Amino acid sequence: MTPEIFESTHKVRPYECDFYGHVNNAIYLNYLEFARMETLEQKQLSLPDLKTMGFMILIRQIDIRYKSPALAGDQIAIRTRLKEYRQASGTFFQEIVRVADQRLLIEADVTWVVVNLAGRPLPIPDPIRRAFGLPLRHQPARGDGGDER
Repeated sequence: MTPEIFESTHKVRPYECDFYGHVNNAIYLNYLEFARMETLEQKQLSLPDLKTMGFMILIRQIDIRYKSPALAGDQIAIRTRLKEYRQASGTFFQEIVRVADQRLLIEADVTWVVVNLAGRPLPIPDPIRRAFGLPLRHQPARGDGGDER
């Protein structure tokens, strides 16, 4: 099964650029977070909703690789997909490309963990599993009231 790719767009603003005229390296982290939040919202999983359900998604590590600079006025696309998952954590692969020429600007692996409201790791809950097409934690067995036809 090919993972679903989510895409967000953004126009680089001049104040996001540094003395050299390209996007400051720290700003890319904001772009990546913006795209992850949009990805979750497209799946009807806002952070406040997750917290109401009793869990949070926290970032554990970001491995970012800078390839080419973005400049003020560039329209960029931030692409996000689930790369892998484990019992209580997963990794999003994200890339940012310049829309005009599809040049790769950065790529990043963003590792996250699901925790309860006390900060203890939890198995990935079914709402997240369902949103990203992962096997659910509890599937009714035949004879558990499901339709066997």
